Amino acid sequence: MIKILIVEDQTILRDSLEHLINGQDDMKVIGGTDDAALAPGLCRKLQPDLVLMDVVTKNNSSGIRSTAEIRREFSKIKVVIMTGLPEITFAEEARKAGAHSYLYKNTEKDHLLYVIRSTMKGAGIYPGPADVTPFTGTFSEKEIAIIRMVCQGIERDEMAKKLEISESRIKQYITSILDKTGFDSISKFAIYAVSHGLVAPEIH
Repeated sequence: MIKILIVEDQTILRDSLEHLINGQDDMKVIGGTDDAALAPGLCRKLQPDLVLMDVVTKNNSSGIRSTAEIRREFSKIKVVIMTGLPEITFAEEARKAGAHSYLYKNTEKDHLLYVIRSTMKGAGIYPGPADVTPFTGTFSEKEIAIIRMVCQGIERDEMAKKLEISESRIKQYITSILDKTGFDSISKFAIYAVSHGLVAPEIH
């Protein structure tokens, strides 16, 4: 029996994954969390065979950082990274963190189960080059300024004052940024952008 820990901040998806997995004869969900930062502690407590790990979770916790921590401490626990962002590839980071396999959340159910079983048998499954569309978005000067301010924790009303535009215009810029990147949260993208050198943080 494959004992699985699910790390996913979307409750509906987590419940759906649990229902699918528990419907199999050879696997069982033994725990779950919406915050990747809690995953290493749950591994110590529950001793799963495999962790299904979202890339970014509640509190902007990094699933890749938690994967690296799990892999350092637990040599036998397998980790499968999941992402809902096919526009942006975290595959190389996942490899460096020691993740055994990597898949997109929009994958077919049978493929998910195949990845779990194959990973437990020692395979490493990653999408091929044809499956990955690298992020190629470009931003206007105001969009870059907004991303920097998000990283600094500046609220939208203050952004509007600094940029001398309306709050509704700020909202439009943020919508544009999310449309270009595929992220569902400007804070998640801001962290990604700075950590990957897409946008340099403003230096005072």
